Amino acid sequence: MNDKLIIFDTTLRDGEQSPGASMTRDEKLRIARQLERMRVDVIEAGFAAASNGDFESVRAIAEAIKTSTVCSLARANENDIRRAGEAIRPAARGRIHTFIATSPIHMEKKLRMTPDQVVEQAVKAIGWAKAYTDDIEFSAEDAGRSEIDFLCRIFEAVIDAGATTINVPDTVGYNVPEQFAATIATLIERVPNSDKVVWSVHCHNDLGLAVANSLAAVRAGARQVECTINGLGERAGNAALEEVVMAVHTRRDVFQCDTGIDTTQIVPASKLVSGVTGFPVQPNKAIVGANAFAHESGIHQDGVLKHRETYEIMRAEDVGWGANKLVLGKHSGRNAFRSRLQELGIVIESEDHLNHAFARFKELADKKHEIFDEDLHALMSDEATTPELEHYRLVSSRFHSETGEKPRAELTLAVGGQEIRSAAEGSGPVDAAFKAIENVAQSGSELLLYSVNAITTGTDAQGEVTVRLALAGKVVNGQGADTDIIVASAKAYLNALNKLHSKRERLNPQV
Repeated sequence: MNDKLIIFDTTLRDGEQSPGASMTRDEKLRIARQLERMRVDVIEAGFAAASNGDFESVRAIAEAIKTSTVCSLARANENDIRRAGEAIRPAARGRIHTFIATSPIHMEKKLRMTPDQVVEQAVKAIGWAKAYTDDIEFSAEDAGRSEIDFLCRIFEAVIDAGATTINVPDTVGYNVPEQFAATIATLIERVPNSDKVVWSVHCHNDLGLAVANSLAAVRAGARQVECTINGLGERAGNAALEEVVMAVHTRRDVFQCDTGIDTTQIVPASKLVSGVTGFPVQPNKAIVGANAFAHESGIHQDGVLKHRETYEIMRAEDVGWGANKLVLGKHSGRNAFRSRLQELGIVIESEDHLNHAFARFKELADKKHEIFDEDLHALMSDEATTPELEHYRLVSSRFHSETGEKPRAELTLAVGGQEIRSAAEGSGPVDAAFKAIENVAQSGSELLLYSVNAITTGTDAQGEVTVRLALAGKVVNGQGADTDIIVASAKAYLNALNKLHSKRERLNPQV
């Protein structure tokens, strides 16, 4: 049980690639600080070469995080690795994670390189990375569909060149547990100097097997798992951090290792990521779903009341359920407000920022008697939108909904600093609000998703609305929160329009 399983979190990189899940720099910082509180070993902060915004996000996280290793992804080319190296330079512990595809279909169709050229490029990449750090991870993209002899060859070459972690990704979620475990065991056995590196896996969830494949690999000798909070990620997502961690923690009789994760921080991390991305967690989701520790069956309830372990293999409080207690109310002062934000890892940039946020908090406290941590996260997510990025803003609103009458919305919007009034009718007040906004914006976007979730319990709870819009191949999520669901809906729609308006460019390498 002395064996350490390294948890490598890629929520901020691979998780962000989920359509509509792009995060701002401030949001990434908040999540990174929560991951550090959870004692995640490695935080993959982004792909520094993708854009200037990604570079600045990685660098900001490298400056802020003190105990976790901060990592940047880089393709196996000199420019990517130089950008990654510069981005992680301020980190107390920095890692460069470089990759190149190794499956026949990827080498032939995507890279258009021969196997010899791929090996040569991988070795060069390790050499470039060594100029910045001794902590170098190499991934063989699409290893799950690669030939075992070629994997042995390229891994031997990069280990000789100086790689310290070897990652074996199932990039397209093609493997099954027994097969994947056999692949890991074979590689560890056949690759020279395999005992000199940490073996890692990164499994995608296309067949719903990401966690199962990851755990099978751990039993076969892998000692790093790459995963994301809530299993976030493109397509069907990645292995869920909370499931991997709690499986290893709960079944110590099976896994000859353990993590250093503070499991009580799992639920707060899940709620933060869900709130920031606008991707709600399904109620029956393992560990972090609302029903994960709920019992409705009379037989189950009777058993749990008599002895908890009859139907519960974990304690809800061990993963953080019940930890988000009432923190503030309408009589709370500025110092209490500031202190709680700091405890939640929310950074206040200036006194003006604090004053504005505190005023918003007081407005919310007048509407809502009890303020919970989730309310503060939602409030500060709204607050994080800077004026220069807020092309569209809701100034005032009026809604009319009456039985037998057509619902109507009357809005005043600030568009580029100029106030414009708009009104529209719809099938409901939310539909009317969206039509009134579109009368002004004329965005031409397609509404892909409209979702409402209560942030906390009670009839005075804030509603958190997620709106997903698509325009010319770009997909964005907008979030808005308010005790009035229609106002929250209008805010969410405007938030999405602001993201479309920003025209942020991204590159999304998939590993």
